[in-house]
Amino acid sequence: MSADSFHDFVLEQIATLAGLRCKRMFGGFGLYCVEQFFGIVHDGRLYFKTNPDTLPEYMEYHASVFAPSEKQVLQNYREVPTDILEDSESLLHWARKAARK
Repeated sequence: MSADSFHDFVLEQIATLAGLRCKRMFGGFGLYCVEQFFGIVHDGRLYFKTNPDTLPEYMEYHASVFAPSEKQVLQNYREVPTDILEDSESLLHWARKAARK
């Protein structure tokens, strides 16, 4: 799947998220729910913001940290597991949790 088609796929899957918007950043796209930055689409991968409540779910999947370069590492953003990406209801649920303040 090309980077553009992956970006389109992600937006399509979470389109019902209220206030969803997308903007170019990090050589990819930042995902926002109203003003809350909660996700990154980069190089054919999706990363969501984690917090102490959601991090254990990502750790169960050994989800990697968003690190497009050695100097740019965002520890609070973890890759969304393939199992979740392939289930639209689960993906929307994880997106909602990532978008919470």
